[in-house]
Amino acid sequence: MTSPHTVRPYQSYVYAYPHKTAYRPLTGHPVGRPALRELWAGERKDALSLYLHIPFCEVRCGFCNLFTRIGAPDELTTRYLDALDRQATAVREALGDDEPVRFAATAFGGGTPTFLTAAELERLCDIAEKRMGADLRSVPLSVETSPSTATTDRLAVLADRGTTRISIGVQSFVDAEARAAVRPQRRADVEAALGRIRDARIPVLNIDLIYGIDGQTEISWRSSLDAALAWLPEELYLYPLYVRPLTGLGRLGAEAAADAAWDNERLRLYRAGRDHLLAHGYEQVSMRMFRRADAPQQGPADYACQTDGMIGLGCGARSYTSRLHYSFDYAVEMREVRAIIDSYTATEDFSRAEVGRYVDGDEARRRHLLQSLLQADGLQLAEYRERFGTAPGDDFPGELDRFEARGWLDGSAVASGLLRLSPEGLAHSDALGPELFSPAVRAAMAAYEPK
Repeated sequence: MTSPHTVRPYQSYVYAYPHKTAYRPLTGHPVGRPALRELWAGERKDALSLYLHIPFCEVRCGFCNLFTRIGAPDELTTRYLDALDRQATAVREALGDDEPVRFAATAFGGGTPTFLTAAELERLCDIAEKRMGADLRSVPLSVETSPSTATTDRLAVLADRGTTRISIGVQSFVDAEARAAVRPQRRADVEAALGRIRDARIPVLNIDLIYGIDGQTEISWRSSLDAALAWLPEELYLYPLYVRPLTGLGRLGAEAAADAAWDNERLRLYRAGRDHLLAHGYEQVSMRMFRRADAPQQGPADYACQTDGMIGLGCGARSYTSRLHYSFDYAVEMREVRAIIDSYTATEDFSRAEVGRYVDGDEARRRHLLQSLLQADGLQLAEYRERFGTAPGDDFPGELDRFEARGWLDGSAVASGLLRLSPEGLAHSDALGPELFSPAVRAAMAAYEPK
């Protein structure tokens, strides 16, 4: 058997497929950019996901390559919400009323949605409800926050409007590690924010932590895990540190990204963190996500990311139909991000898709396999065959043979009708995922010029 350690475990975090760097301007349509009304015609709209993106943060962490900018001068948040309102109006009109339109899940992300004031958060909720028709109090609503913006008044608005889950990026409870990750914060402020979140009685608290920070040891990693566990969070996400181009750490010239020893260190810390959480009553949902065994289920019962559509509002959000994934332009460098946000706030006509990538039969198969396999529950073989008329082994024999040879597949799961990763397969999710990218997507990503 080939050792899994011959493959570098930390290649790319695959949270969506195809990746945004494979998107291109949608200029090949007969009349220019495709109209949203045409894209959504004939699509099922009774179990959509709704995502609203707020691209503002009070600081930018050294590891962050998300689409966000620091601060919002000259009433930029007001102009951004005005544009978000215009976009929501255009999108809801494009969805039409010929078939039922219902949102099964909602989320506010960023950036940091709670960068907005309490009054602006009220307006954000109004856009979701009054413009899009989402019933925030009857479906899961997840909101991202940060220690400095999780204020009592903002949390009160979110709790009152139906928020069921709040996710806070802590990354480390050790002040020196936070500084090493270029994330200025004090543990005392983090603990105070967690106290305010618990006082708001939002049902699910998620805490994000990062392993692989310069100077971090297994002892300090364990201390951060225990500090998080003291708040009995319903969910915990454990992220490996990446050093990416154009980020703060990347500009500092961090060399660890090419160091195999750092791979081994992150893998060691991952296993220690995983085992610690499993021993404390948490269940593993994916490589990154752990849920307390007695926590309320947050995923909507009638939404599946592999098959159902998604509406993204905001200049950093993406939308999915069965045939096309689309968004706006993407950047990491601050000057480019500012330009895209300025262009978004000046846009009057949101009736057409800007950039994206069409998803044909082969890409749809890859996406379904990838999105399912990277979850601890795995892929249901009967569901795959019902949708595509084939088996994963028929469509991807080479990839699956390699995964099996490396010990990444759970051979015992087949008897239960599942294609599922082994614990080692889950540990190597960031290597396995990229191996499922199509040659065309790989080529498009390689041709993308970071900006």
